Amino acid sequence: MFSNPLIYFVVIPLVMLAGLAICRSIGQIRAVAVTGSLALTALSIWLLVDYLGLRAAGADAPMLYCDSWSWFEPLNIHLAVGVDGISIAMLILSSIILLTGSFASWKVEPNTKDFFLWLILLSTGVFGFFISIDLFTMFMFYEVALIPMYLLIGVWGSGNKNYSAMKLTLMLMGGSAFLMLGLIGIFYHSAPEGMPLTWNLLEIRANESISEGWQYFLFPMTFVGFGVLGAMFPFHTWSPDGHASAPTAVSMLHAGVLMKLGGYGCFRVAIYLMPQAANDLAWIFLVLTGISVVYGAFSACEQTDLKYINAYSSVSHCGLVLFAILMLNTTAMTGAIMQMLSHGLMTALFFALIGMIYGRTHTRDIRLMGGLMKIMPFLAVCYVIAGFASLGLPGLSGFVAEMTIFVGSFEHADMFHRVFTIVACCSIVITAVYILRVVGKLLFGPVQDEHHLQLTDATWWERVSTVTLIISVAAIGCFPNFFADLIKFTFSPSIFAVIGQ
Repeated sequence: MFSNPLIYFVVIPLVMLAGLAICRSIGQIRAVAVTGSLALTALSIWLLVDYLGLRAAGADAPMLYCDSWSWFEPLNIHLAVGVDGISIAMLILSSIILLTGSFASWKVEPNTKDFFLWLILLSTGVFGFFISIDLFTMFMFYEVALIPMYLLIGVWGSGNKNYSAMKLTLMLMGGSAFLMLGLIGIFYHSAPEGMPLTWNLLEIRANESISEGWQYFLFPMTFVGFGVLGAMFPFHTWSPDGHASAPTAVSMLHAGVLMKLGGYGCFRVAIYLMPQAANDLAWIFLVLTGISVVYGAFSACEQTDLKYINAYSSVSHCGLVLFAILMLNTTAMTGAIMQMLSHGLMTALFFALIGMIYGRTHTRDIRLMGGLMKIMPFLAVCYVIAGFASLGLPGLSGFVAEMTIFVGSFEHADMFHRVFTIVACCSIVITAVYILRVVGKLLFGPVQDEHHLQLTDATWWERVSTVTLIISVAAIGCFPNFFADLIKFTFSPSIFAVIGQ
């Protein structure tokens, strides 16, 4: 088992949990969190290099590093792991945001140890989800990632945190119920009659035993189940409240990584295993995700709370991910995965900066702030960069992701797809409106509160967090071919061999 490098994405967080349990000081807690996060980041980068080397050497299997260990024989449940380019991209994203979130939580109080214990447990679920190719273990890790959110928001959050934590938990558990029923249905149709049933993604796809009729029933259940976490309209209302009440690192992981589990699951499970239903029913979910894109952007324009602005912006950007996945062509789906990376990094940067500003001003209301550029120039410049990435400035990640999505979406020659592509494109204009409005109000103009003149700029640990995220956002924007090629190679043997492209 331990000869497979993927298993260490679960082992390292478990070791971190054990280390945190015996820590006796805040310094030791910080050391464990940062050291473990650095180890996960280094492991994900090594995995990327080794994966590219294997592909260059001729490895053409849909997934590499595959391994399986029997866990519960009566139901044929295995701890089965494997990754492709998309999985590795998500692992790198998760490790970077966990690392930067650890620095952003340098001064978290109270109960610092308990906070990091729950945060690392959440990350354990995230990493386990992205390496799993067994549907049962994937769902188990999915739940492990969701459950800690209630305590992280309810105990360490702010504002109406108890309401937000309960609303988030109930809605996501409702989505999990749909998902569980869908996965059970897939399991009982995973193999031809007379053959053993399986939870393994690759085996289910190879068996092609889910009939078209059952696909029409199971595809909506799995897509909605994952789509709730992706903030798909009308199941999105938990997201703004949850983001607004969550502590900084939790907001970073929640918007930057957890919401990506939804898009990844829709892609990896719903579309990969039920392609006929995906082709026939995609238009229904295209309507819902198109609404998410525009509705989220318009809603952000109406907000005055910095976290709510970014939360509704996330609804719009994550809606764009699901929108592109449903286009079912190489270009748009490549853009969807790049948007997952882009949004994960830039929204983590936004929430980190909002937490840092709130920690100094003790308000998130943009009407009560102004002139912060001359008071805290480093944080202000970082906020401008994050805003430019969000509105799609060339050279940053948002531009290449959104351009790829819109070009791929417009490849469809029919009126329906093109009209909805044009509608989704309108979100770019709306995004520019609320981003520039916030930047102008927050950073420039007169200082609204004279007490803000005494505030300090970023500390060293805050600079480490923000600079790491900015470099990552710029890397995608300046070297898009590297990431696009990593993603594209995956499609040929996995998705498009199924839907006939």
